[in-house]
Amino acid sequence: MQAGHKGDLFALASIPLIMTLGNSMLIPILPAIEKHLNVSGLQSSMLITVYSVMAILFIPVAGYLSDRAGRKAVILPCLALAGAGGALCGFASGFHSNAYGWILAGRILQGLGAAGAMPIVIPLVGDLYREKEQVSAGLGIVETANTFGKVLSPIVGSALALWAWSVPFWSIPVFCAISILLVAFLVRKPKREQEKPLPFKTFIRSTFRLYLSKVRWITALFAIGGIGMFVLFGTLFYLSETLENEHHLKGILKGCVLAIPLTFLCLTSFIVGKCIGERKKLMKWLITFGFFLAAAAIAGCLAFPSVVGRMACLSAAGIGIGAALPCSDALITEGIEKEQRGTIGSLYSSMRFLGVAAGPPAASLLMRGSTSALFWTLAIASAASCLAALLAIRPGRKPEPESSPRLQRVQDLW
Repeated sequence: MQAGHKGDLFALASIPLIMTLGNSMLIPILPAIEKHLNVSGLQSSMLITVYSVMAILFIPVAGYLSDRAGRKAVILPCLALAGAGGALCGFASGFHSNAYGWILAGRILQGLGAAGAMPIVIPLVGDLYREKEQVSAGLGIVETANTFGKVLSPIVGSALALWAWSVPFWSIPVFCAISILLVAFLVRKPKREQEKPLPFKTFIRSTFRLYLSKVRWITALFAIGGIGMFVLFGTLFYLSETLENEHHLKGILKGCVLAIPLTFLCLTSFIVGKCIGERKKLMKWLITFGFFLAAAAIAGCLAFPSVVGRMACLSAAGIGIGAALPCSDALITEGIEKEQRGTIGSLYSSMRFLGVAAGPPAASLLMRGSTSALFWTLAIASAASCLAALLAIRPGRKPEPESSPRLQRVQDLW
């Protein structure tokens, strides 16, 4: 890792850490939100979902703007917008009527801010480093910061909620302000970012051509990223509800128990990011094995109904997902040219946010029937990702040639 870029990477790693805290730390306080706002479990889960839905819709726009205006020029105002959304949630929590609606509006603003903050980090890391091994290591640190945020979030959320259930909302603008200062003063503009951007029509045509030339593995990685987040947030919602409603764990103790599988995920992401380098075949097999382990471990929850048994199984699933995510990040970043990296990377991030959005409400609905239905759904989804990695990711395979009839048809359209 180049010494000159350590400050940049530290500042960039703060973004996924803080954005993850701003979303995931609400999971342990969802039961408290339901009680104070008098809403259902499905309504409380929408506070997670609406954040992700807005990010899904606007991430492609932010990615395109970052390719043209610059990564930093998009990240800073979006961090400010995310902080403003958190402040609105904090103000709204004191309202006596329609507090839920205003908090939902604040979460929409947060989602808009997240769209132009966290997803832009991945292509920016690719811009900062020239060597693929350095890119992989940098992305591993970013993914570790993301997962470390998930580890901290249940503990921080539970600790802040000891003062009042609304305090986690007020912490969001503080966290965003810290990240704004770090990015503003430590992240330098990559020299390659100063190149003249492509005209819009040429950019769209080249992006379509790029996607079609690599459609198999890009589509597979999009699906893998989304399913990984769906499985992760589905299990987190299950744990949060079960620990409080069935086992009566609350506060910091509940947060610490929630953090156990996330700690395994975080450590695995850090180790894998350090070790994979530019070995794409190894990345493929780590993704395949990771989701195989996740599928088997989640299915194992059906055989071990005790708290200890299920925590062990979900921790093993965390190891599997933690091995897969930095590999999928690296494959997306290293396989895309700089001109389309922001757009393709943002579409990949959109799919991950789609998984975040779908996980909690799906878990809520499935748990109304039985927890077995939830575990079977998550296990099957993980197995689907395992098959997608095994069959669709083929490192070393040449992209479709320029003379391909399919690519020619796309060019003719534009």
